Amino acid sequence: MTLPLFDDNALAERTTEDLGPASRVLRAFALDKATELLREIERVATASPFRHMTTPGGHTMSVGMTSCGELGWVSDARGYRYARLDPRNGRPWPAMPERLLTLAKNAADTAGFSDFTPDTCLINRYLPGARMSLHQDKDERNRDAPIVSVSLGIPATFLFGGNQRSDPTRRVQLRHGDVVVWGGEDRLRFHGIQPLKPDDHRLVGPQRINLTFRCAG
Repeated sequence: MTLPLFDDNALAERTTEDLGPASRVLRAFALDKATELLREIERVATASPFRHMTTPGGHTMSVGMTSCGELGWVSDARGYRYARLDPRNGRPWPAMPERLLTLAKNAADTAGFSDFTPDTCLINRYLPGARMSLHQDKDERNRDAPIVSVSLGIPATFLFGGNQRSDPTRRVQLRHGDVVVWGGEDRLRFHGIQPLKPDDHRLVGPQRINLTFRCAG
């Protein structure tokens, strides 16, 4: 990624939208930090490159993934889990950059979840056509802590459902710099991303980068 010095969207208004009793969209919350966040993501991906993991059923995921922090999310024939070592190189995942950690803490606090200290950040790279099917984040040992999800790059349609897969879903357009936080009674709600439409973001290019912070250990 080649990063310009300025982002003319950085003046977008910050607003908050409630998705549920304990879930919120913080519009433009990460916008003024986007350039430095992307630089940190490049450093993480240099140490632990993006890869397309395989589900336990043998399906190759359309989303490229890597992680940073004490733990990283892994999927293979053995199942979904968190691991302290990157299975690709056998080394610990890159440390979570302070800028990422600070953003996650501030977003959680703004959404009403104080004292959030994530130990993992899953970094997803979506190209046009990539998607994430409806799922629950339930591999984490600490489900009292919220999920903090940061969107960078081209727009995506976020699906936010209920506690059952069959529950109706709400479609929420996420733009560059938006942050979604959910926890409490909403912590296990199903969510996903519809297939991305072709687009080109002048800061990130034809892709979406998603940071998802969790307390996994």
